[in-house]
Amino acid sequence: MTWIDDQKDFSHFLRLEKSLSENSVEAYTSDIGKFIQYLEYRKLSVEPAEIKALHIKDFIKWINELGMSERTQARVISGIKAFYKFLALEDRIQEDPTLLIESPKVGRKLPDVLSVEEIDKIISIIDLSKPEGHRNKAILEVLYGCGLRVSELINLKLSCLYLEKEFIRVIGKGNKERLVPIGKKAITQIKHYLPDRNALPVIDKASRDIVFLNRRGKKLTRIMIFLIIKQLAEKSGIPKKVSPHTFRHSFATHLVEGGADLRAVQEMLGHESILTTEIYTHLDREFLKETITTYHPRSRHP
Repeated sequence: MTWIDDQKDFSHFLRLEKSLSENSVEAYTSDIGKFIQYLEYRKLSVEPAEIKALHIKDFIKWINELGMSERTQARVISGIKAFYKFLALEDRIQEDPTLLIESPKVGRKLPDVLSVEEIDKIISIIDLSKPEGHRNKAILEVLYGCGLRVSELINLKLSCLYLEKEFIRVIGKGNKERLVPIGKKAITQIKHYLPDRNALPVIDKASRDIVFLNRRGKKLTRIMIFLIIKQLAEKSGIPKKVSPHTFRHSFATHLVEGGADLRAVQEMLGHESILTTEIYTHLDREFLKETITTYHPRSRHP
């Protein structure tokens, strides 16, 4: 059996026998997709039944080095474990390679937060003479300027850009939509990037409305965003563990420290509960009720 066959059957199993929601099924299959991307990146031609514990351990090390949070790593590992438990149940494998694999302990610790100067430093080293230069600069400005999740960034649509109004429409968890203000610097970089995007020789039919594309005209993957940021952070020499989520945390932290209303930050981040947003501040802080665009560094100057 191939990855495609096993993934398809696994999805049916989760949907029909486990009665999981479509969002849960999508999350599980996405976890398997990350593992497949890793195998492709390493140029390893192995089918599901040929996977050994060493492959999975190397994959875990890889996503850790990319900067994925312990919580995300734990979820991905859980998805892979469930997949191999299914293959064992179906007698498609003789031995489950995930049996001795442990998930990282998940705590409440936040990742490192970058200062405005550190963010400027990372963005400044992007080589704009390269074909992907303007795209990568726009990606970082949008991540930091809007506080998006990686999934929200890679699925951002041209039809959801209201640049003249200085807003973007974001499709978040559970397909819930929200309007997020976008600062002038992010708007400027998107406008610099779009001519390069539109000049691509071919744009995949399924990606025609997607903002950020690779050189083959297809939507970028989550892993690609992690790799772009990891390489830029290393090149900048900043001694912190930097990932796409670091920019989201920096966005929220800088707003809260500037005095932005916690409810406004909650709305911008797309948090279901205010309790999730409260990790960015002390509960007894006195919040000012100014808008996000008043406080965010990227909203002050074009």
